Order: sequence, then structure tokens, then C-alpha cells
Amino acid sequence: MSLSRAPRRRSTGGRALLLTAVTVTGALVLTACGGADSGKPTGTGGNYVTGASGVSTSAKGERTEAPKLDGETVDGKTLDTTALKGKVVVLNVWGSWCPPCRAEAPSFAKVSKEFADAGKDVVFVGINVRDNSKQNAASFEETFGITYPSLYDPDGKLLLRFPKGSLNPNAIPSTLVLDKEGRIAARTLAPLGEEQLRSMIDPVLAEQ
Repeated sequence: MSLSRAPRRRSTGGRALLLTAVTVTGALVLTACGGADSGKPTGTGGNYVTGASGVSTSAKGERTEAPKLDGETVDGKTLDTTALKGKVVVLNVWGSWCPPCRAEAPSFAKVSKEFADAGKDVVFVGINVRDNSKQNAASFEETFGITYPSLYDPDGKLLLRFPKGSLNPNAIPSTLVLDKEGRIAARTLAPLGEEQLRSMIDPVLAEQ
């Protein structure tokens, strides 16, 4: 008498793990266009603390001074961020080729205009990276109504001026808020909406 062998069932474990990995990878691509640390960290690191929202903040007495960021802007002028001390400075790292940068651009255009119209001591400065021509960057600014200046940094050399271990902008997009003394008060490595952006700026602006 012959015994029939039951058909072998193919394991779905490997396939499930593969699908999970693909999903996670896709989420990271949507979150940020590039950089060494594109996700949303939590916990503490150095002299800063990162909350559940992905925004890292540094206490007033423990902040690192931001480096001098200077050079030519997208519109052909020159800019030196050290001349902006006395105001809260919002630094946004972006590229015209970056989908999350395009997603957050309307929020930056709106919030920057609100602060300017209100006469608040807040200035916005962009850092345009990895764009091969100023024309692409200028078209981006025109499309989204960005009126504040952006330093043109195609090779990312300005970003290398930030000291390691500090709240440096090591992803695209990144946003930093500098206090009135030019020190790094807050950072996020993810695209921002209007409310998130205001929530980073308002506490720093209210400091005495």
C-alpha cells in the first residue's frame, strides 16, 4: 500500500518579512529625500532632547552656536547669517528635486509671510542643496511663493560647517531654529506643516 505525501505548504514568513522591509523603506523615502539620519529619532543625544514629534530641542544654557553660513543666494545676492543675530532665524534645507520639500514649501511660504507681516523678530533663510542650476531653485521659489532668500549650496559645503554631535541638518529636508544669539535651539529632520513649524518657532521667540 502506498502512502500519499501531503503537498508541502510554502512558508509565508520570508515573504511577510520582505513586504515589511519594503514598507519601511518606502516610508523613509516619503519622509526625507536624503541624509545620514532621515528618520525621526527619539530620546536624548548630546545636549538635546528629541520628542515624539521628531523635533529636537536644546535647553537655553546648553545650545551650540551655529556656524557662519555665507555666500551667494539663489537670486544672485549675498548673505551672511551672522549678521542676523538679534533675531530668531529659521533655517530650511531644501532641494527642488525633493518631493517632501515641495510638500512643505507652501507652509514655509505662508508662515514666513505671517511673521514678516506681524513685524516679529523672525527671519527665514533657505539652504538650497544638490540643485545643478540656480534656475531650478528659482523656479521652485516662484512656484511656491517663497520670498525669503536661500543660500545656493549645490555641493552641501555649508552643511559641513556644523559641528558633529550638534543639532546639525543632516537630512533633506531639515529645519533648524536659531535663537537670538545665533545658537541652535531646535531641529527636525522631517517635512513640516504650518502648526509644526509655528510650534518650533514660538517658544524660541518668547524667550527673554
